[in-house]
Amino acid sequence: MQKATPFLMFQNATAEPAAEFYISLFDDAEILQLARYGANQPGPEGTIMIGAIRIKNLEIAISDSFVKHAFDFTPSSSIFINCDDTTEFDRYFEGLSKKGEVLMEPANYGFSEKFAWVNDQFGVSWQISL
Repeated sequence: MQKATPFLMFQNATAEPAAEFYISLFDDAEILQLARYGANQPGPEGTIMIGAIRIKNLEIAISDSFVKHAFDFTPSSSIFINCDDTTEFDRYFEGLSKKGEVLMEPANYGFSEKFAWVNDQFGVSWQISL
């Protein structure tokens, strides 16, 4: 069966550190696959040609681009995380905003008891909602 899968293209060989960070932050996250570039392949040897991670039942494809692009991630595409309690919300906000950028501080914006929007240290955008 075919399915749609979000795809995160990292630059500067950061796909694997990002994947490791996400699985350390989210309890149910896991790395599903990491296929690396080998010798005599177009990407730098050892970087991620294609990979897959799972976070809260969402499978996400990841890759290290060996082509340098003038663009990177944008907050207009983000991963939305629903949290069960404030402890979970606070842990995700703290982890994702550390070394990142807070776009919307944690607050009640009327559509959620507590909501925040951050770009993590890798540039991936996250919306966190309680």
